[in-house]
Amino acid sequence: MLRIKRDDKVVVISGKDKGKTGKVMKVFPAEKTVVVENINLIKKAVKKSDQYPQGGFIQLEKPLHISKVMLLDPKTNKSTRAKVNVLKDGTKVRISKKSGETI
Repeated sequence: MLRIKRDDKVVVISGKDKGKTGKVMKVFPAEKTVVVENINLIKKAVKKSDQYPQGGFIQLEKPLHISKVMLLDPKTNKSTRAKVNVLKDGTKVRISKKSGETI
């Protein structure tokens, strides 16, 4: 079970965007990377096309390595680690190590 999933709130712990928070948009488990909303932005030159009729420069979010982000605790809004507990009915639940709340 992955510790970081889509729509999780995360904080960047290293790199040029250190300290910024955002929502995870995509997770690539094979590459161990995540795309976070408005984090690790780059400018890319694009030609004129149907999708970009003006052409010019656009901003894109590039993937970050999963080790550069940490989950946000829903109760305290600080970075936390997650542990996995198995409930009596067999479902797995992620739990914050700081507050004990489910993520």
